[in-house]
Amino acid sequence: MADVILEMKNITKEFPGVKALDNVNLVVERGEIHALIGENGAGKSTLMNVLSGIYPYGTYTGDFYYNGELCQFKTLKESEAKNIVIIHQELALIPLLSIGENMFLGNEIKNKAGIIDWNKTYAEAEKHMRQVGLNESAHTLIKDIGTGKQQLVEIAKAFSKNVKLLILDEPTSSLNDEDAKMLLDLLMEFKKQGLTSIIITHKLNEIIYCADKATIIRDGSTIETLVKGVDEFSEDRIIKGMVGRSMDDRYPEREHNVQEDVSLEVKNWTVHHPLYPEKVVDDNISFKVHKGEIIGFSGLQGAGRTELAMSIFGKSYGTDISGELYLFGKKTNLKNPEAAIHAGLAYITEDRKTNGLLLNESIRFNTTLPRLDKVSNHSIIDRDKEKNVAEEMKNEMGTKTPTIEQKVGNLSGGNQQKALLGKWMFTEPDILIMDEPTRGIDVGAKYDIYCLMNKMVADGKSVVMISSEMPELLGMCDRIYVMNEGRLLAELNARETTQEEIMGYILRDS
Repeated sequence: MADVILEMKNITKEFPGVKALDNVNLVVERGEIHALIGENGAGKSTLMNVLSGIYPYGTYTGDFYYNGELCQFKTLKESEAKNIVIIHQELALIPLLSIGENMFLGNEIKNKAGIIDWNKTYAEAEKHMRQVGLNESAHTLIKDIGTGKQQLVEIAKAFSKNVKLLILDEPTSSLNDEDAKMLLDLLMEFKKQGLTSIIITHKLNEIIYCADKATIIRDGSTIETLVKGVDEFSEDRIIKGMVGRSMDDRYPEREHNVQEDVSLEVKNWTVHHPLYPEKVVDDNISFKVHKGEIIGFSGLQGAGRTELAMSIFGKSYGTDISGELYLFGKKTNLKNPEAAIHAGLAYITEDRKTNGLLLNESIRFNTTLPRLDKVSNHSIIDRDKEKNVAEEMKNEMGTKTPTIEQKVGNLSGGNQQKALLGKWMFTEPDILIMDEPTRGIDVGAKYDIYCLMNKMVADGKSVVMISSEMPELLGMCDRIYVMNEGRLLAELNARETTQEEIMGYILRDS
């Protein structure tokens, strides 16, 4: 007989104008890794927020049982008291506090006098850090460790709460392939020790690698649960469940009509760190992109790709920037992002929540923000025109929302990404720089973004794509530049190269 640790029955959750969950059912057995998958907006994170008490009892209908006990959590602390811990995609760590301070924040270890016992705090922190293989001092500040180690801090924090059911929402979305595999291997090791995990991820290869079961949710309803070793457990099978149809080609076909005209050329571009001017972040970089061309930048985290893109986009990153920038053959000095926008550049940041969108503002507000002059008469915003263009961009991007007045922060991750795309497509760019444009979104939404890229280059525009997913670069680009530690290592024809060749350049230089 199955040893069930969690059973969720007929969970229904509504928001104004949207039924996020519609009679969802989920059964998780003790000691398994259970993947929860579906398109953006399917309801995965909502379901886990119900389980963890973020959406308290009374705001949804249905029941769930944990260890056979009916649970009606009203706060996150109540679920944690039952050893259920959720780790969100946006890590809840304070950069200027130490690992130890972060680990016990809100759960401080105190002596009999009610004063924090720092010796015990740091000793306990290092004990849990060893559990997850994190070889750092507990006194180290969060800002001084990379994203992969920060993810380990969150898991160590969960162990400090004696976790029995661990929920991870897109745990590898900000990690490179090496760190992501290390994290998944860690989960599989914890599984041997009896830990139960629920993982939400859009990286289907990760599901195939580590999950025992996969429950698919589509449009707020449970579709099916696939069991490894019993059902077909392949990427194609999972995609069919997610989108309701098979996707024979992940990357839409296009004619590679690259023109001779160069839209953007960068020569001998060097960028220094804004806080540590002696540190060179990008060292003597030269590249170009033609009209009708998609070029890609590959590299590990810290390679300098994002910094390069931001420095080109109106010097929005870096100091002591030197080199030459040409737009359509003309030498240009873009002093700020506004100048870059008016020159025909757009930059889609990898961090949509912090740098890309104003989450407390509406879709309408965000859409027109980069070019208010396009919806204004004599510096006065024409509200009717603003609404019309926001509605037009919402429809063109396929953003799922009942109204353009919806706050962007209330949208799913994929729909936030579409709102971000709509914001920059509204500026009508000639050159679109996309930094990790498909991070944390599902295969259907990815396909929509790929189609948008193809449409741009078919119209003679240019696209520069930074991506940590090599299959994506190979599937979408004409040429790929390989970077490592701020230097350009190679320029490759995307149709003639392989993942192994790209990694070969990086590893030889590491």
